[in-house]
Amino acid sequence: MLVPDPKVVRKLLTRYASLRIAQAERSQAQGDREAIARELDDVTYTLCVMVGATNIHEAVAKADALLIAAGRTAPDATDVDGEEDGLRLAV
Repeated sequence: MLVPDPKVVRKLLTRYASLRIAQAERSQAQGDREAIARELDDVTYTLCVMVGATNIHEAVAKADALLIAAGRTAPDATDVDGEEDGLRLAV
């Protein structure tokens, strides 16, 4: 089985979270809301396909597990600023 690159998975999770926040903020114009919804659909689909999930909740759980496993095998599990990155994404 192919294992996705943890860096790509982390970027997708970050983008997913940012889009969910943007979607929750209802101050955008109609065109902006539609663009956010389209991009959120794209990111959701990509994340699901990448980790082999059928829905976003399963995808986030699998992505979290993949990142945790990658952190265990990495020589240094610290972020670029030297801090541990143990945050999880809530859906």
